[in-house]
This record gives sequence, structure tokens and C-alpha cells, in this order.
Amino acid sequence: MKKTHIIIVVVIAVLIGAMIGAISDSSSYADFEEAFENPESEFHVVGQLVKEKEMIYDPVSNPDLFTFWLRDINGVEKQVLLHKSKPQDFERSEQIVLIGNAKDQVFEANEILMKCPSKYTDGEVQSKESASI
Repeated sequence: MKKTHIIIVVVIAVLIGAMIGAISDSSSYADFEEAFENPESEFHVVGQLVKEKEMIYDPVSNPDLFTFWLRDINGVEKQVLLHKSKPQDFERSEQIVLIGNAKDQVFEANEILMKCPSKYTDGEVQSKESASI
């Protein structure tokens, strides 16, 4: 074999290895049941904030820990530990996507994505009325 053929075969093998690694490391959407059945894997869990239950955020003692409860798409409620500060307008979010994995009886999230209510209603911009001085 020529050197160029050997180099091409090695490059193809490396690319195939990288693709397999990327596929196996990728996370997928799931509910709490599936996430807790596979605690070693990372999942995207979609749900809504349970506003009736306690939210704990104490930036003085630990600014990178926020605890709250989430109800997934099947109605299962679990406590969530978010290893980041509390997001702005968190209580107003319509839908939450958590990225993380299950540990013991809680879901530990490293990332959070929120869908907040739209500021547009029926094609019109909502405006705030300001008081005249």
C-alpha cells in the first residue's frame, strides 16, 4: 500500500471513532421515570415548575445551588438541584427543560432552558403603562 492510502485509512478510522463517541455521549429527551432507571446517563427532562412546593435559593451560603420541584410530562414530581444560580423570571416560565442526571431521589441539573410567556399577544406588543410625572 502507498503511504497516502494508509493515511486515508487512518483518517477514516479516526472519523468513525469520533462519530461513535459523539453518538454515545449525546443525551436524549426523557421523563423522570426513564432518567431514574438510568442514573449514569444524561437526559433532557421537560416539565413545569410545581409552584405549590418550596423553592430554596440562598446566594449567601451557596450561590450555585437552587432547589425546586418539577412535574414532568407524565405528572411525576421530583425535587431538582440546579447547580447554577436561580434564573431571572423563573416563576414565570411556562415550560422548563433540565439537562442532567438522576442521583438518589433527586434530579441534578447542570443546565436549564426555560420557555417564558411571550410578550406578544395576537400580533400586538404588550406595553406597560407608565405614570406621568
